[in-house]
Amino acid sequence: MTSTAANPARSAAQPPRQKAPINEARAAQLRAANINPRTGLATDYLNHFNEAVMLLEMVPDMPECADDFLDWRPLSYGEHFHASNFKARDLAIEAYESADTVIRTEFDNITSAMTSILTAVSTAMREAKQDKTRARLAEQAIVWVKPLVMLAGGVINGGSEADVDYIMTH
Repeated sequence: MTSTAANPARSAAQPPRQKAPINEARAAQLRAANINPRTGLATDYLNHFNEAVMLLEMVPDMPECADDFLDWRPLSYGEHFHASNFKARDLAIEAYESADTVIRTEFDNITSAMTSILTAVSTAMREAKQDKTRARLAEQAIVWVKPLVMLAGGVINGGSEADVDYIMTH
């Protein structure tokens, strides 16, 4: 639990939210589907961003891979699971939709930042005429997106605010 002294953004008038304990059968169902029962989020969604990062990592050595990255399209959490072969995709979407709003908002903010970066890099790469420029764009995007993927993973896995603060400052 975070105190107001440790988190000045939380006012003394707003005590920390306590989420009702999750039903053990529901928790087991979520765990079996690789969905964190504490957060209601699945790491499978991060594969969407990891794919873009992997493609960007190839651009400096294989410039033709830029075209593969340019084919990548951002997907929302629900869109990703609707399009996936994830066995429990309906459960993943339902769990996300019923997740604690504070956790989901934090997660959505991080994934929105990744989407914005990747979309802007895609636009810049389309305008770039030289492979060297595309390679530099790819390298910079990787530096920005990889830590955000880790941060999103921390939110999915129920990382503490101290973990988030550490990642953001190191």
